[in-house]
Amino acid sequence: MKTHLLLLALLSAVAQAVPTAPVQPLIQLDQFGYLPDSRKIAVLADPQTGYDSALAYTPGATLQVRNWQTDAIVLTAAPTAWGGGSVHAQSGNLVKWFDFSAVTAWGSYYLYDAANNVRSHRFDIRDDVYRIPLRHAARVFFYQRSGFAKSVPHADARWTDAASHLGANQDTNCRLVTSPGNASLAKNLSGGWFDAGDFNKYVNFTHSTLHNLLFAWRHNPALWTDDTGIPESGNGRPDLLDEIQWELDWLKRMQLPDGSVLSKVSVTGFEAASPASADTAARRYGAASTSSTLTVAAVFAHAAKVYATAGLAAEATDLLDRAILAWTWADANPAVIYSNTGFSSANPEVDDYGRQSLKLTAAIHLYSATGTAAYRTYVDANYTNAQPIQWWYFYPYETPVQDALLEYSSLPGATTAVKNDIRSRNQASMGGSEFLPAFTGQADAYRAYLKDGDYTWGSNQNKSHQGLIFQAQLTYNLDPANAANYRAAAEGFLHYLHGTNPLGLVFLTNMNAYGAEKSCNEMYHGWFGDGTVYDNASTSPKGPPPGYLTGGVNPSFAPDGSYAGPPLVPPMNQPVQKSYLDWNTSWPQNSWQITEPAIYYQAAYLRLLASSTRPLSYPAWAAGHGLTGPGTADADGDGLTNLHEYAIDSHPTQPSPPASVTFDPAGHQLSWRLANGRPDLTCILDTATTLANWQPLGPGQISSLPADDFVTVALSHPSTDPSRFYRLRITRNP
Repeated sequence: MKTHLLLLALLSAVAQAVPTAPVQPLIQLDQFGYLPDSRKIAVLADPQTGYDSALAYTPGATLQVRNWQTDAIVLTAAPTAWGGGSVHAQSGNLVKWFDFSAVTAWGSYYLYDAANNVRSHRFDIRDDVYRIPLRHAARVFFYQRSGFAKSVPHADARWTDAASHLGANQDTNCRLVTSPGNASLAKNLSGGWFDAGDFNKYVNFTHSTLHNLLFAWRHNPALWTDDTGIPESGNGRPDLLDEIQWELDWLKRMQLPDGSVLSKVSVTGFEAASPASADTAARRYGAASTSSTLTVAAVFAHAAKVYATAGLAAEATDLLDRAILAWTWADANPAVIYSNTGFSSANPEVDDYGRQSLKLTAAIHLYSATGTAAYRTYVDANYTNAQPIQWWYFYPYETPVQDALLEYSSLPGATTAVKNDIRSRNQASMGGSEFLPAFTGQADAYRAYLKDGDYTWGSNQNKSHQGLIFQAQLTYNLDPANAANYRAAAEGFLHYLHGTNPLGLVFLTNMNAYGAEKSCNEMYHGWFGDGTVYDNASTSPKGPPPGYLTGGVNPSFAPDGSYAGPPLVPPMNQPVQKSYLDWNTSWPQNSWQITEPAIYYQAAYLRLLASSTRPLSYPAWAAGHGLTGPGTADADGDGLTNLHEYAIDSHPTQPSPPASVTFDPAGHQLSWRLANGRPDLTCILDTATTLANWQPLGPGQISSLPADDFVTVALSHPSTDPSRFYRLRITRNP
């Protein structure tokens, strides 16, 4: 048997310049990169106080932006001192800013300080610069699934595991915690996501999580494709909605026939194991409460609107019916308080104000989904009870109700006076010292201002939510005169999470292979725990999976009182923004206060990331690279058309190495490696016995599975077939 691959041109690898200067970690920037039209400012730090105060960096009079492939200088400019040369108290650093916003051409770059012969990390400029971190951050929810096997090819081979928590006395036969001997009360409460680094599941903690994910889809629906490599990929609906569905289905199991909703599923103590499937501890459920029922009323109503918009009518109807049932029960039972008796794990119950806030949020989403006047009446009578309205102060701890209030202000049937009042109070908040004035007044040397008191346990969630408050100004077209500032401010919080911070650290796990040269090596997690093969991304055989957002800096961190070792410095005794350590231990050091992930942190970050991510298209890609003419042109003369360069994610103006085409003789399989996230392309496999009689192959002979950030298009050639040619034809969709 002979198999021939048609090569339209011979390709040759081209030598490229490789930067030889060492990385200076005190040149701090977004290690993934920037949108072409974004404000781009790197921070040049000279530590004065904190764990790194022995380091010193005095930038040269000018810095250069250089092309990573060619080493060509594309910009030379002088840095400027922040704060008139004063020390930034929250970081303990003297800071200069280097503004390279003028660089807009698509490509890979680095900053070079010729006077010191040092450089920054590599970064990209392009419309889809955040596509890869977005994909991995979204896939974190797949790894957090309870009761679902993580298997190849949907899970990387390093992080496979059998379905967890399906054993005796676990989720499929879960007992009431206060009556574990009563088998008649056993319920199937399987599914859902692990809440955080433990394997517990809490209804109330899904509130901000699901609202953020639903808004992430609503505000950028074209971004969410069906090819991220989860088991549902390829089913014809966006993978984000499939992942949300996994959690919604668990919440449905938590809802009782009368509409009330159980509160939690958890071990009674702090049992865990690695991997998750090795955890055999008994799990119990907590009784229904008003707050958990209102949480479900709100998220089901919101999801019903999203699923209806996405054309999933049957699911939308079921969700809305369940939301109304939950509302009706909670309205009739306004003070059923959950006690957490029998559990040592967290109590998810909220206070009286928390229940008011949940009910207001539920009423708004029910009105948005149904248009029913009774819900509008409730909103109009109760919206001023929300603290952001009372205080004229929107802030990162009440984003679900704040988002709901702005949603109400955008609904055509909502009461005009109420809509105007909500927007007026929101705008007054944006004029406060922590928001627009903090940005325009350059209050934070790292361009993502939070006051000291907001650097709490989970500060990375606060950072994300603060950025989303700025982003809401754009979403709802509030104060358009300041739109450019709001956008730059929102992106500043994203850049902080991506490395523009005093640690020079991307607060995502194990992203070194995906564009971040310095990302988190460790996190506190039961599966990926201390001393396991998953412990450290650099030194352990497997490390944690990529894309988990860790908790963030926490100046209030303290180990358990029984800790007798030396002071943990860092994270203790540091300037606010340096109160972090990339480590993973349990009691008594209690690293979970800093490095533990959580689904609510992850969802807030993912929504912020989605707000700055653009769906990729060939015209935008071509314009970004300065191309003119048809896709059939070959701008760099390397034998690949511009359209093919787009398909394989290579650079169209720099000759590319050979295309990723492989043949496996043993399996008689030919494979093409193409870039993922190209919804405007159609790839067709053709075959021929001569070079003149090409015929398309039937779809049954083509398989496609996402692998990392590329798609492998493969076909098997029957060993009994005669000599044959094959080609991959790439066309643009109309």
